[in-house]
Order: sequence, then C-alpha cells, then structure tokens
Amino acid sequence: MTQASTGSSPYWYGTADTEARGLLDAVRAFRRADEEMRQRASRDMDMNVNDLRALRYVIACEQGGTPVTPRMLSARLDISTAATTKLVDRLCRSGHLERRPHPSDRRSVVVAATHDAHHEVRERLGGMHARMRDIAQAVPPSARPAVRDFLQAMAAELAREHDDAATHVVTDSPDGPDTDGPGTGPAPVD
Repeated sequence: MTQASTGSSPYWYGTADTEARGLLDAVRAFRRADEEMRQRASRDMDMNVNDLRALRYVIACEQGGTPVTPRMLSARLDISTAATTKLVDRLCRSGHLERRPHPSDRRSVVVAATHDAHHEVRERLGGMHARMRDIAQAVPPSARPAVRDFLQAMAAELAREHDDAATHVVTDSPDGPDTDGPGTGPAPVD
C-alpha cells in the first residue's frame, strides 16, 4: 500500500515517524468530517455556513452571559459591517435571531437567539453532541490531558499567523519531493 492511498504524505514530513504522521492524518480526517458536518447542518437548517457560525457564537455567548453586538459578530466572523447587517437581517427574518436593546448601552443593540433557534439547534445537533461526549468519555482518563494538550497546541499553531506559509521549497533534495516510486499519484498536501 502506498502512502498516497493511506492519506499519509511524505510531502511535508518525510518518511520517518509514522506514528506522528498517523496522528496528523487523524486530525485532517476530523477536520474534513467537521467541515462536512457543518455544511450538512447549515443545509438542514436552511442557512449558509456563516449564518450557522453566527448562531452558534450567539448561543455560546448567551450561555456565558455575554450579550453579542453586531460589531462582535463582525469581528468574530471576520466580515464587514455591511455583511454583518445583511447576516443579522437574514437570521432575524428566518426567526433565528432577534435584535434587542443593549442591557447597558441605550445607543446600541444586541442580537439574541430566539427560543425556536435554541430548540432547532438542540433538535438537530443534540444527538451528535451526545455521541461526541460518549466518544470523549471513552478516552482513558489518564490519556485525556495529553489528547487535550495536543489538540490545543494544534489549534494554537493553526491560529498563529505564519511568516513561512508556502514560501519555502518543501524538501532540500535536488531530486525534488519524496515519492513512493514510479506511477504513484500525488499525495494530499493539506
């Protein structure tokens, strides 16, 4: 079996340390599945992925007792204020959000998830979240700190602004990138 067919790629990491590459392959598989799940959920809820991200953010902030302003949504989603206005208008029309007076600033408004939005999110995503919790609980307690630290370190690295992103040749080999031999297709490079 070639590395290309297993998902592993010597493109970035060479052929050494297959266990570490296996972990990275698992992270990539999770990321792909997570993105596909978000696309399905947004389709099922008849909204685009950014709308769902906005709704999830509003609900998370509400759970933490933080009122969400349109400016906060704009910053969180990295979209313009005009795009935020359109998004909020769309989610208010669909019955997922409503505008309310800001609790401490009379000149400002906040957006809040409606009762129906909370119900729909629980109905559509509750079972999946329960199954995810069960999977997390199946991880041996002694391994949980290492798994948590690994995932947090990966998240921090992905969130970091890079000065080296795709600007360097992957390998210093004069023969070019490592391959698995003649006739093998390109390995994934994500």
